[in-house]
Amino acid sequence: MSERDLDVVVFGATGVTGRRVAAYLAERAAESDFRWAAAARDAVKAEAVLAEEGVTAPEVVIADLSDPDSLAAMAARARVVLNLVGPYTLYGEPVIEACVAGGAHYADLTGEIQFVRRMNAAYDARAVEAGVKIVEVCGFEALPPDVAVLLAAEAAAERWDEGLAEVDLEVRTLKVPMPPRPSDYISGGTFQSLAAAAGDPDSAAIADAGCLVDDPTAAAEVARRSPITVAPRRGSRGSVVAPMTPAAFINPAVIHRSAALRAAGAGEPFEPFTYREGIAIDGPGVTAPFRYAAAGAMAGIQASVGRVAKASPAVGQRASRALSRVLPSSGAGPASDRLEPWRWRMDVRARTTGGNEVKVTADADGHPGYLTTARMLGEAGLLMAEEGATPDRPGCVTPATALGSASADRFARAGLRFSVAS
Repeated sequence: MSERDLDVVVFGATGVTGRRVAAYLAERAAESDFRWAAAARDAVKAEAVLAEEGVTAPEVVIADLSDPDSLAAMAARARVVLNLVGPYTLYGEPVIEACVAGGAHYADLTGEIQFVRRMNAAYDARAVEAGVKIVEVCGFEALPPDVAVLLAAEAAAERWDEGLAEVDLEVRTLKVPMPPRPSDYISGGTFQSLAAAAGDPDSAAIADAGCLVDDPTAAAEVARRSPITVAPRRGSRGSVVAPMTPAAFINPAVIHRSAALRAAGAGEPFEPFTYREGIAIDGPGVTAPFRYAAAGAMAGIQASVGRVAKASPAVGQRASRALSRVLPSSGAGPASDRLEPWRWRMDVRARTTGGNEVKVTADADGHPGYLTTARMLGEAGLLMAEEGATPDRPGCVTPATALGSASADRFARAGLRFSVAS
């Protein structure tokens, strides 16, 4: 890729998250030597939207999903394309196709696991042959948990020469802007992605934690040992654990694929482990009934999503169309002045096959879905653009296998700090 004139291109730079990825790259470019550009179908609009964020892109590349030649031209110039144009079930494949054909690494923020599954099947071999990485689900879902579990696995191997048997992950929100607003939490783009996923013909796959594991026998063992559940449960320190937001059906599949890819890369058998995650709701003991009620409401919503996913394709498509009409549009999202005050943390407790324990923490600044995610994706793009900064592992890979544990410290610049307990 030495002849490429752009290190990172942000495709969809006018969106809620895309403009913040651009802002992060502009900030990083002031202190580092790399070349980046925004990409959109309307240069004038892109420049105006970025100006609202105080950002001037060095260049706006014209790229339009309806014009394959423009996508090919964008991919031919870039080392890495960051795709922010969703829902990916509807719009993602032409960009992946252009990147594989044009020899550019690719990353996106999709949480549409059935789409990821199809892209893995269609493009993994081609991406390996082209020497490029296709990295999906590379934001709050699932970069922090994926890297945290990788750090736990490597610590277990180094300290005791043991694998992982069980992993529990809890996310805690430590600070939010006050007073809270409904729009603070999930953007229209996320809602529209969920609606698109509901209508996907392969939507039943999302309920299977092993759906991204290539070997059918291993995938079945993952599903047996690590089923995805949404019921509230008791967590550490008296917390009540609710299902992961925005969906409990995203991270598990990515984390198990990472483990399978690591085993394959090391020439070792894949040994599935149990993985559980959720949102920890802390509080005094007397508030437990209220916390369980809140967790139960979240679980009910997620269970409904699971039922729709398992319904017939015709039912799913009707539900998808209905949801798309009533949910907020892709342009809606949290206000810019509400993103900075957030603070949050992920706590991973992993038990090894020999009964030892590893603890990994990821603590972060900024809104997890729309500020920290943008910064993480921007930093991931920079890492993949640098020669030798990440493992030489092409194909349809996960954030952890694409970036490697050595890159973990780099995300401190993006407001995400990993630590492994000694």
